Amino acid sequence: MAASNITCVSIAALAAACLVGCASAPGAEPSDTQTLANGPPAAERDPGDSSVYGLYLAGEAAIDRGSSRDAAYFFSRASMVDPASSAIRTRAFTAALVAGEVSEAARIAASLPDGSEPVDGLAKLTRAVEAIADGRGSAALALLTGPGVSAPHAAAAQLLKPWAAAEAGDWKTAEAAPGVGANPVLVTVATLGRAEILEREGKFNEAEAIFKAHATPKNGLFVLGYGGFLERRNRYDDAVALYQRAATAKPEDIAFANAKARALAKRPAQPAPTVQEGAAEALVAPAVLMLAQHQGDSGLGYLRLALRLDPKLDEAWVLVGDSMTNAGDADAAKEAYSHVKPGSEQFAVARGDLALALQKAGDKEGALALTRETMLAAPNDPRLLSLYADLLNDDDRFEDSAAALTKAINEVGPEHASWSLFYLRGAAEERAGRWPEAEADLKKALSLNPDEPEVMNYLGYAWVDRGEHLPEAVALLERAEAKAPDSGAIVDSLGWARFRTHDYASAIIDLERAIELDPADPEVNDHLGDVYWRVGRRLEAQYQWNRVLTLSPDDKIRKSVEGKLKDGLAAEGKAEAGPVGERQGGSQP
Repeated sequence: MAASNITCVSIAALAAACLVGCASAPGAEPSDTQTLANGPPAAERDPGDSSVYGLYLAGEAAIDRGSSRDAAYFFSRASMVDPASSAIRTRAFTAALVAGEVSEAARIAASLPDGSEPVDGLAKLTRAVEAIADGRGSAALALLTGPGVSAPHAAAAQLLKPWAAAEAGDWKTAEAAPGVGANPVLVTVATLGRAEILEREGKFNEAEAIFKAHATPKNGLFVLGYGGFLERRNRYDDAVALYQRAATAKPEDIAFANAKARALAKRPAQPAPTVQEGAAEALVAPAVLMLAQHQGDSGLGYLRLALRLDPKLDEAWVLVGDSMTNAGDADAAKEAYSHVKPGSEQFAVARGDLALALQKAGDKEGALALTRETMLAAPNDPRLLSLYADLLNDDDRFEDSAAALTKAINEVGPEHASWSLFYLRGAAEERAGRWPEAEADLKKALSLNPDEPEVMNYLGYAWVDRGEHLPEAVALLERAEAKAPDSGAIVDSLGWARFRTHDYASAIIDLERAIELDPADPEVNDHLGDVYWRVGRRLEAQYQWNRVLTLSPDDKIRKSVEGKLKDGLAAEGKAEAGPVGERQGGSQP
């Protein structure tokens, strides 16, 4: 299961939705945040060569081994040894920012000449954030206004500008709608920020007009923003009604239920964001967009800037942890996740992502233990139950997985549960040999999301494998392939369906295309070998089966292929497919 299944209302979730159309124990305290340039080096930081060249190579080596903090340390030292080198200072700036040493990055950025490519815009943005963090709003506004921050950082600068103006006391500039282009995510963040600034200025009627116009159940950010506004005005009944509408529309988002419980109890409302907190939140969406566009240094840099402004912004810590996990920096990922404490709505997200990192690293038991430990703090959280079920599924504990998913569905309410919960439970039931229950759940998932290709693929393949509803199965898989034509797993399923219905000519076309999409998938190669054998292309079949053995197949596929290499394909009529879940390839949940 992808980490995105563990969600709550957030700017990052909004950005991720728009884009769609560290292995270690929890609980460690964050390490010292002293800047790397002045901090004591770790034992392994001694490069053995204090020349610029030696320090530069040590920095590159640190990046290669996934140590962002060591890289920042070495590049910073190199820039001090040769302060005249703009290239080294640029490298030192980027490394310090990625490592979270924003003050050091701002110091280096100030020494870079205007127009320095390719980091000029990011350098100005960093200096502006440091100025906001220090309470120097006028200096920040000058940096963001002056010659301006060019693309690709212009949108982030525009989102920051009203908050810098608010800190400088320039309310006319602060109230103006920033020009962020047509991107709906950035427009939403800019509009929300404008409402928050108007509230800070005491213009409550104008602020409420903006909040109210956008607070629909589909726009969770505005629901929470408007609800908080209402609570701060002691209008608890209006806030409860607002949260209830959103919770009914999106029962899987626990932020609405938590906000409703708070308002019902008339507990203290969330305070309006400070200037620094508002500026920090404004940077999260452009960070997610940058990361999605594979501009990792810029995206991670934005997140580090957000955390310089608001070190308690848990959403940003989770995203930093995810980025560091992807970069192979397990220590930095662990440190980032550890900032998110029990009680935070991001706690389940952070611990879930940590568990997925453990699973990815091959530590299945560690991932399960971490999830069980986290569930003690939130035993009925459907997001954690769903994650736990997926980890159990990965450990071949399918009955336990189905039971965990049943509990998650019951916690949400079967009438409100998402399609993905029924899909995951159906897959676990199928793997456990409980086909009637699995079929019912897969059909339920498809009824809730008729255009989801993964569900169509799983159900269609299951029917083909069981020899049931074959025409309907082929039609379902054709629909799935039309929705996801670049999915090797789905194209493979369609080819296998045509093989099982004896349409060998079409099966060859599909399976050869599946090989192009997933050339290293042992199952796809096995299927192509079978269809080659069936049409009399025996040498090509044996080539494909021999290739399967070079692709690290599981034991069942290996034994099957070894048998086929010895005796050929089973006689017509003999079962040629195993359990669906073992044959789903990349489409398996």
